[in-house]
Amino acid sequence: MDTKWLEDFISLAETRSFSRSAQLRHVTQPAFSRRIQSLEAWAGTDLVDRSSYPTKLTAAGDTLYDQSLDMLRALQSTRAMLRGHTSAGQDVIEFAVPHTLAFTFFPAWMSMLRQNFGPIKSRLMAQNVHDAVLRLVEGSCDLLIAYFHSSQPFQLDASRYEMVSLGQEVIAPYAKPDMKPSSEGKPMFELPGRAGQPLPYLGYAPGAYLGMVVDQILKQSKTAIHLDRVYETDMSEGLKAMALEGHGIAFLPYSAIKKDLRAKRLVSACPEGMSDLTMTMDLRAYREKPTGKEANKGAAQALWEYLVANSAT
Repeated sequence: MDTKWLEDFISLAETRSFSRSAQLRHVTQPAFSRRIQSLEAWAGTDLVDRSSYPTKLTAAGDTLYDQSLDMLRALQSTRAMLRGHTSAGQDVIEFAVPHTLAFTFFPAWMSMLRQNFGPIKSRLMAQNVHDAVLRLVEGSCDLLIAYFHSSQPFQLDASRYEMVSLGQEVIAPYAKPDMKPSSEGKPMFELPGRAGQPLPYLGYAPGAYLGMVVDQILKQSKTAIHLDRVYETDMSEGLKAMALEGHGIAFLPYSAIKKDLRAKRLVSACPEGMSDLTMTMDLRAYREKPTGKEANKGAAQALWEYLVANSAT
């Protein structure tokens, strides 16, 4: 039995919606449903009444819900206690960071911290957004760094976790410039495309956080967008590599392509007057609020105080 199944089940019990819980857990709905079915197979009984809407739990499901909360709290408490038994690495700050930010934001941010905050020892755990958030919830990192947009919120308890803003990031569509002399540096593919001739689209895999942000951009567009998904991956670096080779349009965070824009290896695929095809996201750091029961890791506490003091800049 995987403890992630219990976390999925708790989310379903609270949202009463398979689709909403799948979105919050950053997985596809079929994958989320399979996890719930696996939990039911382990329990040996139905936990969800699928004949009603909104979704309701069976009597067995209600019992497991209460027990799941207690079990996960006990596991998290035990893990924190075990981690506190070792003094090794108390000066190392552990960061859980989604893959995109691990490649784009984190290295330059570390350089800035060493210049302004001072020497810092760090351990980077680069994962997908769901697993990075899970690291924080499980107590296996000091700080989570992630994108945030109100259309795709994290399922984090505000009474347990606190946040500080590190800045903003803009995600927008880009493509390789057309190298023909007559094109004057215009993109090979320019939105919005036409119904009979959709533009090749390099998209994020289903369940990827930036993919859900891009879906929201396209959904809110005032102009009909015509795209043909020809490639997908979880990572923006993979999309950028394909865009640089001229395979299509990709929605990419600015920090990932700013050098390519300056070198004119990529250009905006968004014509003037279509500013609704961009979106500004917050860049945030999260941590679990100190409870006073355990001594905080000194280095992590000092860094957090620095980030809070400098959040305005």
